[in-house]
Amino acid sequence: MLEVRQLCAFYGENQALHGLDFALDEGNIVTLLGANGAGKTTTLRALCGMIRLSGEIRFDGKSLLGRATEDIVRLGIAHVPEGRGTFVRMTVEENLQLGAMVRHGRTAIAADIEQVYAHFPRLKERRAQTAGTLSGGEQQMLAVGRALMLRPRLMLLDEPSFGLAPLIVEELFEILRRLNRELGVAMLIVEQNAALALDLADHAYLLETGHIVMAGPAQEIGQDEAVRRSYLGY
Repeated sequence: MLEVRQLCAFYGENQALHGLDFALDEGNIVTLLGANGAGKTTTLRALCGMIRLSGEIRFDGKSLLGRATEDIVRLGIAHVPEGRGTFVRMTVEENLQLGAMVRHGRTAIAADIEQVYAHFPRLKERRAQTAGTLSGGEQQMLAVGRALMLRPRLMLLDEPSFGLAPLIVEELFEILRRLNRELGVAMLIVEQNAALALDLADHAYLLETGHIVMAGPAQEIGQDEAVRRSYLGY
């Protein structure tokens, strides 16, 4: 589904990614691990066409290089950015409608909003509230729900657990697991909670200063002594 070869990314004259090679198969979940500044968020931004890059990115055989972010979205790639990115002065339902802005067909969009509410009942209860009045956990659920309105085949999630209480994090990750299982949505997740990410993912890549230094099945990565010591705390 997604193939990345020799990906380099740049902020001005500064190179942030150095020849990354990785792939994500249909319906799989992949996590990117690493310390702050390792290049995880930059990788997601590169996939969305938001920064200058070189190398090759293919989605279903189609090159993403040079495509506008809107075109990448239309191919079926949804981005849930760090910090949630909800529109705080708009209602929950208006946020969801905005998530379908590149789609047509009011009936299908309305049906998909109801499907989002089925996955996130709290959002249905608060459909007329402005996003700014929601809790952090509810805002994160809204951000995921808005991404689902694109009917994506691949979701890019940047630090979905950031700033959330442990019980809310567990609930959110169980919902992500269910979305993957029931809808077949593939996911590329950047996550500070390495233990949670490795438990959810099929495959993992460890980044350091813009380089991939370790890759493999998530279960095997989680058993590596250096990973356990540095990222899992035991």
